Amino acid sequence: MKIGLIQASSQKQKNGILEHYLNAAINSDDQLINFGIYPNSNTNLSYVQVFLAIALLINSKSLDFIVTGCTSGQGMMLACNTFPNIQCGYLPTPQDAFLFSHINNGNVISFPLGLNWGWSGEINFSETMKALFKQPWGTGYPPSQASRKVKNTTEVKEFNQLNKKSMTSILPSVDSDLLVPVLKYEPVYNFIIQNGKDTELVNLIKKLKHSYFN
Repeated sequence: MKIGLIQASSQKQKNGILEHYLNAAINSDDQLINFGIYPNSNTNLSYVQVFLAIALLINSKSLDFIVTGCTSGQGMMLACNTFPNIQCGYLPTPQDAFLFSHINNGNVISFPLGLNWGWSGEINFSETMKALFKQPWGTGYPPSQASRKVKNTTEVKEFNQLNKKSMTSILPSVDSDLLVPVLKYEPVYNFIIQNGKDTELVNLIKKLKHSYFN
C-alpha cells in the first residue's frame, strides 16, 4: 500500500514525529511518502488547502491511503468527506483506528494533533497507527456480524458517489486563492504528475497550473 502523510501547517512541528511513528506502524511492504508540511518549510497551507491536496492525491490514484490531521482533527475529517472517492475517519484512539480499518475500510484518516496532545501525546499516536495498520482490513467486526458490516460499508461508499460530482467537474470551479498554493506546492504536484493513474484528472491539473503560471 502506498501511504501519504500530510498535515496542516499549524502542526508542522510535529511532522517528523508523525513520520517516525508511522514508519514504525506500517507493514514491511507498505511505502510511506511524507508530503509535509515540513517544520522548516516556508509554505503555509490552510487545512482547507491541505484537504484539497488530499483530494487530488486520492482522486488521481497517486496513493492508496493518507494520514492527515489538524489541531482538532475534526475540521480536516469533515472537509475531506466533502470530496468524491474519499472516506475519511476521525481517529483519536487505537480503538477508533481498529474499528475504522476493519469496518469502515476508508482511505483517509484525520488525527487530532493539538487537542489532548500533551506530555506523551506521541504514544497515543503511535498506538493508534499500530491499531490502524493491523491486518486484515475490511473484514467486518465483530466476527458474528462481519458480513452485514461489510455490506453496509459498501452501501455507504456507493451512496457517497451517487451524491457527488467528479473531481474533474469540481476542480475548474475551485477558487484560485485556494487552488494556486496547492498547485505551487511541489511535493504534492510533482508526485501527482509522476504517479497519477487517472489520466484525465492529471492532464486537467497540468492544464490548470499552466493557465495560472504561464
